[in-house]
Amino acid sequence: MKTSKRKLALVLALCCGTLAAAPAPWWKWRSKIDGVLICSQTPLGEGWDRAYGPFKDARCEKLIVIR
Repeated sequence: MKTSKRKLALVLALCCGTLAAAPAPWWKWRSKIDGVLICSQTPLGEGWDRAYGPFKDARCEKLIVIR
């Protein structure tokens, strides 16, 4: 009986984790060399600084409102 309760608890915990999953936010990154802005979800390397964001879309137009 104890093992079935543990299995049920594990399944429920895994299901709850997938419900909370969301896509990664997008950020505008600025080049340290020439100031060019690029929209990306991941850092572009040492030559780039995060400039604006986070955004919902790949065009970096729809800001995510943090409450």
